[in-house]
Amino acid sequence: MSSLSAPIRFLIYPAIGEIREHVRVEFFGRLLSQRAGRPIVVELARTYEMVEQELAAGRVDMAWGTAEQCNAFEPQSHAVLRAVRSGRWQYHAALICRWDRPVTLKTLQGTRAAWVAPLSTGGYLLAKRHLESQGLNPDTLFAEQRFVGSYRNALLAVLKGQAEVASLFTTHPDEVTVRAGLAQRVGASEHRLTPFTFTEPTLSDGIILTRRLSKADADAMASALTSMTADGRGMAPLLGLFEIDGFALAPEAQGQRLPASPIRRAEYLAVELDHEEKSLSVCSSPGLVFGQDVRGKEGQTLTDVLPPEAGAPLEALARAARHHGIGGRAEYRLEVDGQMRLYAAEATPQPAPPGQPSPGTALLVRDITEQHSLETELYRLASFPLLHPEPMLELGQDGALHYANPAAHTAFPDLLVLGSRHPLVSAALAALKKGEDSTGPLVVEISHHHWELAISSLQEAGVIRVFAKNVTTRKLMETRLLHADRMAALGSLAARVGHEMNNPLAYLMANLSFAREEITRLRQALRVQKNDKLLDEFDEVLEALGESREGAERLRLIVHDLHLLVREPPTHRAWVNVHQVLEDALQALRNELRHRARLEKDFQPVPLVEADEARLGQVFLNLMLNAVQAMSDRDAARNVLRVATRTSPAGEVVVEIQDTGEGMKPEVMARLFEPFFTTRANSMGMGLSVSHAIVTSLGGNLRVESQPGVGTHVTVILPVQ
Repeated sequence: MSSLSAPIRFLIYPAIGEIREHVRVEFFGRLLSQRAGRPIVVELARTYEMVEQELAAGRVDMAWGTAEQCNAFEPQSHAVLRAVRSGRWQYHAALICRWDRPVTLKTLQGTRAAWVAPLSTGGYLLAKRHLESQGLNPDTLFAEQRFVGSYRNALLAVLKGQAEVASLFTTHPDEVTVRAGLAQRVGASEHRLTPFTFTEPTLSDGIILTRRLSKADADAMASALTSMTADGRGMAPLLGLFEIDGFALAPEAQGQRLPASPIRRAEYLAVELDHEEKSLSVCSSPGLVFGQDVRGKEGQTLTDVLPPEAGAPLEALARAARHHGIGGRAEYRLEVDGQMRLYAAEATPQPAPPGQPSPGTALLVRDITEQHSLETELYRLASFPLLHPEPMLELGQDGALHYANPAAHTAFPDLLVLGSRHPLVSAALAALKKGEDSTGPLVVEISHHHWELAISSLQEAGVIRVFAKNVTTRKLMETRLLHADRMAALGSLAARVGHEMNNPLAYLMANLSFAREEITRLRQALRVQKNDKLLDEFDEVLEALGESREGAERLRLIVHDLHLLVREPPTHRAWVNVHQVLEDALQALRNELRHRARLEKDFQPVPLVEADEARLGQVFLNLMLNAVQAMSDRDAARNVLRVATRTSPAGEVVVEIQDTGEGMKPEVMARLFEPFFTTRANSMGMGLSVSHAIVTSLGGNLRVESQPGVGTHVTVILPVQ
């Protein structure tokens, strides 16, 4: 196969299930690539509608479509190969109900139906057309119609009493065939279901070879697909995964049964040997085995019937099985017609026939070349969980551990002991229950290691799959980078800090000099006389000293905030009740809040956090003060300050502060945590940068979401050590 060949895009309609369909599609694509000599990219469509859209837009080379899609696109395609099941390229639909709650076409009024999908032929359209042909309109007939995505889900809905009717495709309109299909999808519960009517037949679904393919490629694909079961090369097991026997070109589909297909290569050889290793019977469908005619060879030994390189090992295997009375199996390679083929031979001892002193042997030889190739790929794919370096788990919906790969047991040696109580399992179940979370990937800390979880629910299999990635090193690196960024930011801000400090220092020094000179002069004057004018001048001195005090205080606050930015987290922390800290901050804001907004609190139980209570209080006070000041007192009746707490799926404490203020524009959000950046004239722009530094020093995270004209939502996440 040339690596430079443009790949053929092959789209397959949605999987009716989960894992098996993805695996079989992978193998099917590989097989077609091998046979057609062209790279094929197989895609599983998300919906039936997607198949139709891609076909109409001319974006696919091949597509496995529904019966209706095959009929619609056949005129503008090279060919349509219909799927053959049970020797037929037609099928019906059976309407299914509960055995203990039987219905008929006459009693369907007011019942509920569970269908597969709007474009599913056997799962909806056949049933719909059948009802309409009986003068019944499904839209007015049923009290409720639901599309549930798969035959299994539809049948389960009937079993659970969520619907009274479902539809199931069947190759033959009889109860025996239907029961086989029911057992395949609901197992032992099939006896609780029964068909009550059958629809008319329809041509099968199939593979559409579009005109985006060249004529040569279309012919190669048609030949590869129609010969899958005709050349005796072991492809029946693969097609069995698709519940089909093979493919037939649509123009050839004229009757009810398929004509016999010519077999070009033997798939098997069956030989019965007596106690002298002479063949009592030789059976092979075409009569040719390993390039030799084996018809009429009874009474001869295998070395006489077959080529020496094939006959000798088979004769040795048969002899060993007869002498030891135990069956045996052997695999060997043999070049046939210029190709190296792989064969599997099985020998089974047979009871001694009447008049014979010793038992004979039955020998079965099969060509397993392509089957072995597919199995090799299967083992490679199946080894993924075992060889994957990160933990992988499969859980039941109740948290019961169904599977854990070796990496999971190594990383979490107490996984089997704790079961559903393990922090990893608990976090995964909580996250799945909560659904999509905008806070980003779920990270759980277990035994001082951080694990990022990827969680998916496989509905058909009834399991939850969890991949855990160790991100401890990344977390440490992020912390170091954050610290380095903070130091770099402080360095770049040195000039601005100097500018900010120069203004208050200037009038501080000027006023202090003035006060000193004036006090010296006044002291000298007071020695001479006392008058009111001098008292007024004392007032001016006191005012100047007051201004100096304000300037000094502002400098003190700036220096204090800078110190918080660069200071390492305290070495000693205490366990802090977050609710109490929030209450203290709200108490400090009560006067400001009373005139601006209504307070809403939603405090859910949360664990204690290890933190510096004063610094944490400063964070909440800064954030809530910003929120209150963002809301105009003119809209006090409408404004709301909402403060809420909860525990995240990973066990962290989450504090949310939300206002209905003016919100922030993207350009403001981009500089939100930058020191000295502010949009208010009376602010130094240090509140959010200091709050961010305090939260990150505790190992937490501070996020801000804002929408102009709507408000701002601040989330503080604090780890529980």
